[in-house]
Amino acid sequence: MSHHRMHTKTLSFPSLDHLVTLSTPYSLAKLLFKFEPQSPPLHVALLDVDTCASTAVFPSLSIPYKYLLHHSHRNKSLPFSSILPFDMASIYHLATLWLFCFIHLSFSELVQEQPLVLKYHNGPLLKGKITVNLIWYGKFTPIQRSIIVDFINSLNSYKATLPSTASWWKITEKYRGGGPSTLSVTKQILLENYPLGKILKNPHLPALASKFNGVNTINIILTAKDVAVEGFCMRCGTHGSTRLGRGPIRGTYIWVGNSETQCPGQCAWPFHQPIYGPQTPPLVAPNGDVGVDGMIINLATLLGNTVTNPFNNGYFQGPANAPLEAVSACTGMFGSGSYPGYPGTLLVEKSTGASYNANGISGRKFLLPAIWDPQTSKCKTLV
Repeated sequence: MSHHRMHTKTLSFPSLDHLVTLSTPYSLAKLLFKFEPQSPPLHVALLDVDTCASTAVFPSLSIPYKYLLHHSHRNKSLPFSSILPFDMASIYHLATLWLFCFIHLSFSELVQEQPLVLKYHNGPLLKGKITVNLIWYGKFTPIQRSIIVDFINSLNSYKATLPSTASWWKITEKYRGGGPSTLSVTKQILLENYPLGKILKNPHLPALASKFNGVNTINIILTAKDVAVEGFCMRCGTHGSTRLGRGPIRGTYIWVGNSETQCPGQCAWPFHQPIYGPQTPPLVAPNGDVGVDGMIINLATLLGNTVTNPFNNGYFQGPANAPLEAVSACTGMFGSGSYPGYPGTLLVEKSTGASYNANGISGRKFLLPAIWDPQTSKCKTLV
């Protein structure tokens, strides 16, 4: 029996969210929603309440309106009345929006950023010595494998210059019920002959993870760029748990795919141009590999989510089958001043022009996403 949750890469941050923040770049959190490809195109009318000067229409965004309504209201990320489906945006509705410009409720009050609260559901968290096993499915070069192994080993190495990968990981110690955790790569297996084929279904993931068993273990499945996984690109990875034998003890697993040839605009942003929205130049990947550097972002996300919510009863917000977790709640944020569509101010390696925010072992540099800090109830970036 397995339990898995999607790590949904927000499809909106290079599209709708970015366009919305052209009018209101401050205080707007992300709109997070499940993407439904069958949903009819949505036209969004946006009024710039700051200036009362313009209305913009963004067509052909296949986003179900119910999610806009649900998430914008639940997360208080923007005033509900500033977004309407275009087929509802009649003169009457637009006039109602314009009225907001002249009432005493200020715009800053409307979009004031609210604390992000991840509720603790009183379940166990992973801590102490954690064994990490790697299942390489498909062909990876030795350099690609070394980048990922160096990243995992950097999580507990305090020799690197600040801001470091270890200082990012240390934030997970602040979660009540958790504590210091040391990740150690123990075993690796190479499945370069694609034993289950090049198209994997969801049940294949816990089956692959079961190649290694153990308490306080994270088995990580890494799929090569030519391997298609069910739901890939609508999600960039997932984490879950499997029962060890017939008892109550469960082990955890993570899956992350290399999106280089399948959907780098969704799963390797900001190292690749986004599929939707303004086509801003991509950042230079710190390890020179767009696919693998994108995998690092998603692996970091899922490792943070796993130790703080390993069995679906730890820290999360929202429904248990589609939760916002420690790092996925901060999607698209990498540096100070970030907003949807803009990763924020980052460090730049002078010799290569690569963008990063964390130093690792062996001179490695990584770009790591923001993580929710339970002491401040805010997403924390390293720079």
